[in-house]
Amino acid sequence: MGLLSSKDTASANEMATDFHFPTSKKALIIFTRNPELGKCKTRLAATIGDENALEVYKFLLNHTAHISKDIKADRYVFYSENIKKEDLWESGVFRKKLQIGPDLGARMQNAFSELLEMGYEKVIIIGSDLLDLNSELVNDAFSQLDSNDVVIGPALDGGYYLLGMKNLHPNIFENKTWGTETVLKDTKNDLQNSKLHLLKELNDIDTFEDMQQYEQLKKFQNI
Repeated sequence: MGLLSSKDTASANEMATDFHFPTSKKALIIFTRNPELGKCKTRLAATIGDENALEVYKFLLNHTAHISKDIKADRYVFYSENIKKEDLWESGVFRKKLQIGPDLGARMQNAFSELLEMGYEKVIIIGSDLLDLNSELVNDAFSQLDSNDVVIGPALDGGYYLLGMKNLHPNIFENKTWGTETVLKDTKNDLQNSKLHLLKELNDIDTFEDMQQYEQLKKFQNI
């Protein structure tokens, strides 16, 4: 497969400003890192190497794309670096945007703000590194927003794999040490005056230890 030229990339990134009319009251945000060798799953790569780590990440991306097709919402993929017109995120199923902001908190806040301003009544964000995530869990999270202000899916490492809300809560995106075990605790502290629902705890895959329990990932462990 040929590589995109800089002209192709610039053209694809223009999709970030496309306006999409909502076809649902619900929007799903999928945050994804562009799958490039040496730039994703770096903690995992320290054990199994860059090439295997990249293959694991591509496997996780495909799982996320597959389960997202069964989620009853408009689906938006927010790329970390560049939008790709032709990739596993089918343009007929996923609307494509760019992450904007100096850190993860700012990028998530900007994504939520953009979609809420478009008129969506419920917005949920998920990551792309969980094999345990399924469409039923995300659809349930949307339902939980009927009677809660915020819904969170806690991750075993002290972060979260899902965040959903009906109105913007800017404070939960600020003053966090992203990627550490304090993120969930600090986020819950910020929501003491809001009605919060916690989903079941899941394991996201960031390290070699995280992937040990998954039979389908053993083929990437040839170290």
